[in-house]
Amino acid sequence: MKNHVDCFHAALTVLAGHGHIKQRLIKAYEDHLADIDEEDIPIGMKQAFADLRQSLQRVTPHNGESRVCASVRKMSVDEASECASRLVSLFAELASLGDYTQVRLPLNDEDQVRVPPFLVKSV
Repeated sequence: MKNHVDCFHAALTVLAGHGHIKQRLIKAYEDHLADIDEEDIPIGMKQAFADLRQSLQRVTPHNGESRVCASVRKMSVDEASECASRLVSLFAELASLGDYTQVRLPLNDEDQVRVPPFLVKSV
């Protein structure tokens, strides 16, 4: 599983770059967020991410363009800016979930992390 915080951060880096908002939005989503499985997103963010994805894939493409390109092309500049803002909000929410982004410790006994005796609180 990819670290989704890094994917969203990379997408934000593209959004903050040069160029037209529509082109930056297409590049940010296609290069960094399109491959994220909604099932891997924290439960509280799933609907917002699904809504963003639906907004960016709602138009049937023509002439070999991607669904995202077709959808963003049909958006107004204000609609594209709103999608970019939603992407920023999703990143902020994901980054604030500290437990979700931390490395998970192994659960089986042979990989168990041993705590040195001096760190164990005595009663």
